[in-house]
Amino acid sequence: MDARDRKIKVGISIGDPNGVGIEIILKIFQDKRMFDFFTPIVFASTKLLSAQRKHFNLQSALAPYDLNKKPSNNQINVVEVLKGAFETNFGQATKEAGAVAIASLKAATKALKAGEFDVLVTAPINKHNIQSENFDFPGHTDFLAKELEGDSLMFMVSDSLRVGLLTDHIPVSEVATAIQPELIKAKVAKMKTSLIEDFGIAKPKIAVLGINPHTGDNGVIGEEDDTILRPVMKEIFTQGTLIFGPYAADSFFGTNLPNQFDAVLATYHDQGLIPFKTLTFGNGVNYTAGLNKVRTSPDHGTAYDLAGKGEAKTQSFEEALFCARQIFFNRSAHREYTPA
Repeated sequence: MDARDRKIKVGISIGDPNGVGIEIILKIFQDKRMFDFFTPIVFASTKLLSAQRKHFNLQSALAPYDLNKKPSNNQINVVEVLKGAFETNFGQATKEAGAVAIASLKAATKALKAGEFDVLVTAPINKHNIQSENFDFPGHTDFLAKELEGDSLMFMVSDSLRVGLLTDHIPVSEVATAIQPELIKAKVAKMKTSLIEDFGIAKPKIAVLGINPHTGDNGVIGEEDDTILRPVMKEIFTQGTLIFGPYAADSFFGTNLPNQFDAVLATYHDQGLIPFKTLTFGNGVNYTAGLNKVRTSPDHGTAYDLAGKGEAKTQSFEEALFCARQIFFNRSAHREYTPA
């Protein structure tokens, strides 16, 4: 049997329990065909999942699970990580829900580092109610970058488009000063490595978007593109990386240009994510590239407006599961066939 035909163990953190994460997880694994590809290990509590299963009138099979033991192959394995009772309040951003989300994420990350499963898929969190003395990160990417080995790159991927971020969860007022030569070199290198090892592209072509409108218009609208971005890109190109640009961000995605590249590097969060989500929403995946472990998540948030109504769509989470699986096998193949 080909290795890619086998099942993998996927760890899943539930995100904000007052959002749509648990509903989506239960819906996905109500389909028995998913167990042909995955052995799911969910970090939550059986009581919490059972309560939401009843609320949504689902038939998802749950099995209490202790790490280091053999998991069930046809049920959702549930690792108990919650202390005390939790009452779901759909659509509410509560401190208690944030604490549950972080307990799930931390337990899943610890198990991932210990090799208890192959890949991690995270359900959406609320970046405000997760903040505490024990958690002061703006999101999953920053937390995992600290916990895992490597340097992270926020990489939004779909079948038709891949967009990485030079800067991610920082204020817009800090973007220009954050973009320095060493950061550019590091992020381009991470994107190139990910495209080769995680996506199987031998000689990737990368487009870079400009920092300022119209890439500065020769200094009329800012000098950073001319004084920082272009010189560094020229240096990177001469060293053998197929990097092109910078391109004016306002028109780039409205042309055929994205189809000519294997990935696009945007200079800041909204410059990259607004077009990506507009073009691919519901089919996109947030992938944390550059780390020694594989982690993906759906391209949407907690969706409080849909929480509890049974209307949440599963497509993006399913894409996150299969994307993580494909990257896992691509990495394995790359290690196997690349000389040490």
